[in-house]
Amino acid sequence: QAAADPMPSSDAPEDGPKEPSSVSQNISDADAFKILLEMKMKKRQKKPTLPSTVTELGTEDGSKVYVVGTAHFSDSSKKDVVKTIQEVQPDVVVVELCQYRVSMLKMDEKTLLKEAKEINLEKLQQAIKQNGVMSGLMQMLLLKVSAHITEQLGMAPGGEFREAFKEASKVPFCKFHLGDRPIPVTFKRAIAALSFWQKVKLAWGLCFLSDPISKDDVEKCKQKDLLEQMMAEMIGEFPDLHRTIVSERDIYLTYMLKQAAKQTELPRASENEPRKYIPAVVVGVVGMGHVPGIEKNWNSDLNIQEIMSVPPPSASSKIFKFVIKATVFGLMGYGCYRIGQRTVQFILSMPAAQSYLQKLTEIRSQH
Repeated sequence: QAAADPMPSSDAPEDGPKEPSSVSQNISDADAFKILLEMKMKKRQKKPTLPSTVTELGTEDGSKVYVVGTAHFSDSSKKDVVKTIQEVQPDVVVVELCQYRVSMLKMDEKTLLKEAKEINLEKLQQAIKQNGVMSGLMQMLLLKVSAHITEQLGMAPGGEFREAFKEASKVPFCKFHLGDRPIPVTFKRAIAALSFWQKVKLAWGLCFLSDPISKDDVEKCKQKDLLEQMMAEMIGEFPDLHRTIVSERDIYLTYMLKQAAKQTELPRASENEPRKYIPAVVVGVVGMGHVPGIEKNWNSDLNIQEIMSVPPPSASSKIFKFVIKATVFGLMGYGCYRIGQRTVQFILSMPAAQSYLQKLTEIRSQH
């Protein structure tokens, strides 16, 4: 910033080229690192003014974590994220995304809005190929829920994550981490937790979701995550599903935030400099529905190995998978049969075919 906006000098001539200062020519890497770090620390507020949606957590070594509870379809959440990052100048920003959803960081609002509304057979095939039949169907059904809200509100999800990505890039020496559990693991564990009839009931409810969203619901979006609220209402009768989709991810997000909150190493200009560590400042950007769970798990010893495993498919899953495949192949076979039947009838109705059949009949009668 100093290089882009140099301070005016009263001694400098109004016309003609200006000579670059000797300081800018001779500045070393060590000095550059020091200046950037000082700028960052100067901007970092000791008593930051934070939005009401921010929850402050701490670690034993003095690190601070500011968890911003957001609604995925809210402009006010974007502003909360920007303000928090600007105030605390973090060392790490952690967002509720995994590598399978990281593409939304690079897409603009118009592209994401279009993608969310266009759910087609190609997307379904890709989801099934990546995650299996059951998990792929579940992913597409949940995408349908998101697309329904997107269409009603005219706003693409994930705006707060894109704002976090942009703001983090403006903070010197700030790292950007993906903090959510991989989505295939979540879906496979969710499917394994349901019985055959629970899967049918959930799929039915998701398929026929079409209730309009009122202006009051839009305003509620700023107070609570509408997507998570709708999902909570649908999965409320399935405690195991709530455990895999919400509670287990609370644990995973807490674990990732605690990992990010370990003491951070100060940047070094060369390998010869001694390593220095200071308490870290972390900003976490997560859905509002996860904040209570993160607070609850913050002081617990966490082990994520158990919630990362994918159980083998149950008997009900195998039956459901067989039923789906049988239905698909049955419909394809019936379609082929109907097409073939009509084709044969069409050929037989042609004069040339009737003449040929008549000749065959005469030849047979002669023999």
